[in-house]
Parts: sequence; C-alpha cells; structure tokens
Amino acid sequence: MTYRHHIPLEAFADLVGQEVGVSRWFTLDQPMIDHFADLTEDRQFIHTDPDKAAKTPFGGTVAHGFLTLSLLSAMAYDCVPVPIGMTHGVNYGFDKLRFLSPVPSGAQLRGRFTLAQSSFAEGALTLHHDVTMDCDASPRPALAARWIIRVYVPSP
Repeated sequence: MTYRHHIPLEAFADLVGQEVGVSRWFTLDQPMIDHFADLTEDRQFIHTDPDKAAKTPFGGTVAHGFLTLSLLSAMAYDCVPVPIGMTHGVNYGFDKLRFLSPVPSGAQLRGRFTLAQSSFAEGALTLHHDVTMDCDASPRPALAARWIIRVYVPSP
C-alpha cells in the first residue's frame, strides 16, 4: 500500500494540534477475526466461538485488541499526509495505548489522526499522532493511542 496524501515537508509544523485525517470504515467480520486468531495462535473462545461467546457479557465474539491495532497502518495509508519525496517510513512505536471498548464481530472501525508533534532531524520526519478508533457499535472509541512513525526524506 502507499500513502494517498503527500504535502510539503514544511507544512507539518503548521498541522500540529490539528486533526490531519479520518480513514474510511473497515469491517471486522468473523472470518477476519478467525484468520487473525490462526495467525497469532490466539484462539480464545471470546474471539472464535460465537455460541460460547454469546453467554459472556460481550454477547458474542469480539475482535482481538491487537487486530484492531494492526489496522492502524491501513487507516494511516488511507488518510494521513506524508512529505513529498518520502523514500520510506517505519513504525517507531507507541507512547500510550489503551483498548477502550470491545469490537463485536461485524462492527466497522475508522481511525482519526491528530498530529500532536512533528520534528525533523537527520533525514527523518518524526510524527507523533494521537489516534482514536471509532467503532460503529459503540459510543466510545475502540482504542486510543499516541503513535510514533518516522518517515524518511532527503534533507532540505
């Protein structure tokens, strides 16, 4: 995948404190949840057994928190701006991460990205985004995080 929005490097300083993107909706259906369970070997019944999960307070299966988290990359590609001339980017990690509400099978999620901090040094633009993930099945976000990514560009 590639980022869809490219802007001048100098523009990032002016975006700090602003919402810079809202992704499209992504559906987390049971086959996706089951595939993720197989890939990660996390087959806890609340994710994979609809009958047993129906008897829990969740009322049915829910997506893995790490599955929701893993969708942030696709959401970022969808809506987060990167600098013109970017050669590559890397996931630098998270300062904060919380799973705030369960995501039932079949729910839709979208990411909201606010640029909290931006700095450029040694050919890398480091971006700190405050991210929330809206869930159509809940009034509360599915997750909230401070996500740090580095994107590399030739020095100005």
